[in-house]
Amino acid sequence: MTGLIKKGWKLIRDVWISASRPAKHLSIGFLALGGFIAGVLFWGGFNTALELTNTETFCVSCHEMENNVFAELKTTIHYTNRSGVRATCPDCHVPHNWTDKIARKMQASKEVWGKMFGTISTREKFLENRRRLAGHEWERLKANNSLECRNCHSPEGMDITAQNKRAAEAHQTFLFTGEKTCIDCHKGIAHELPDMTGVKGWE
Repeated sequence: MTGLIKKGWKLIRDVWISASRPAKHLSIGFLALGGFIAGVLFWGGFNTALELTNTETFCVSCHEMENNVFAELKTTIHYTNRSGVRATCPDCHVPHNWTDKIARKMQASKEVWGKMFGTISTREKFLENRRRLAGHEWERLKANNSLECRNCHSPEGMDITAQNKRAAEAHQTFLFTGEKTCIDCHKGIAHELPDMTGVKGWE
């Protein structure tokens, strides 16, 4: 009986030692599983945050946007039109493909900085900075060949016979040839223009 107790105690002790110091392959397995679960949780959380900050509701959650540029957007064809297709803030200001979207989100961190320091906290401050802010967006869109515009509007999908003569000629001469991009001619399509003195093509 004593031998049986000793054997039982030895078995319990061996199991405890194995559990407290698992073999290398078990450690690597648990580490890999833990890393996978942590990766899934991080990726899910990151993408959820990314999508939550990529909505019109988020964009207009601060009064600077709601009372200025969003109020202007609501008076344009991009907001209300015969087809019922609405372009939201992210549609025009955030690229759709993932890598460009991440790059844009990183750029947008400067806007959070501006919010914290009240750069455009009043209508007067916004109007003072309108030309500078618009210029940044025009430059960005020019640099990426109006990528956000092209998410919805493609030259291949245009039926220029349904356009007025001036638009058809401009698209054939400048857009289809690559000489210009959308933002060169369509500044102010969704927001009021600032003072355009000195802006190329607007003299």
